[in-house]
Amino acid sequence: MKPILDVACGSRMFYFDKNDDRVHFNDLRTEEKELCDGRKLVVSPETNWDFTQLPVPDESFYMVVFDPPHLLHAGDDSWLKAKYGVLPEEWKPFIKKGFDECMRVLKTNGTLVMKWSCNQISGSDVLKAIGTKPVLGTRKSKKNYWWVFMKG
Repeated sequence: MKPILDVACGSRMFYFDKNDDRVHFNDLRTEEKELCDGRKLVVSPETNWDFTQLPVPDESFYMVVFDPPHLLHAGDDSWLKAKYGVLPEEWKPFIKKGFDECMRVLKTNGTLVMKWSCNQISGSDVLKAIGTKPVLGTRKSKKNYWWVFMKG
């Protein structure tokens, strides 16, 4: 088993190596779409697991990357929806369940890296929803938050 799990890899946008063999790339979706500027969006994970119910044993990974969908609203055929996904209306329990599942599959003393775009939902609302304080990360942002959590 690979040491790192990315539970919602999307198009692997922030990876320096989009095929890093240490990372198990997962996403619920698999798709290819041409964006409005002609670029191609490719979501091609190794597995299509639901990050709220990962089919792996407890404490399987040294690091988990959690970059869940962060939009409540996007057009059905929009590039935003294709690139980032859309949250369910009841997003708080969904994000909490996903976060808890990421922690379950993380080894004791392992690291969870979470990215959140605060375009439609604030970072403070997300931290309240998951009920856990990060070890370190972005404190204030108008765009994206990066938080690091440790299990144990």
